[in-house]
Amino acid sequence: MTTIHTLSELDGEPHARVFPDAEPKTIRLTLSAGEEVPQHSHPDREIVLYLVSGTIELQVGEETDTLTAGDVARFDGDHQISPRALEASTALLVLARRSTE
Repeated sequence: MTTIHTLSELDGEPHARVFPDAEPKTIRLTLSAGEEVPQHSHPDREIVLYLVSGTIELQVGEETDTLTAGDVARFDGDHQISPRALEASTALLVLARRSTE
């Protein structure tokens, strides 16, 4: 069976779970201009971030990249990460358990 949601109908700021209690974890992240998420990690996860709208600076470990709407980033969740919105931004993140193969 297919489950469908629109990003705008989800509850929760800045994080909203798209499919609660389902794998892979899928989260809508909404940040106001200047807002940031403190450094943190997601051990044993591979992360894909799709920036739906806005512009963010994404710090992953020692590297910082600027993403604009339409960009897709993939990174290892073992690193310390911290997104900061340069303007109001919405992203969709998929946190997949790392394969053991």
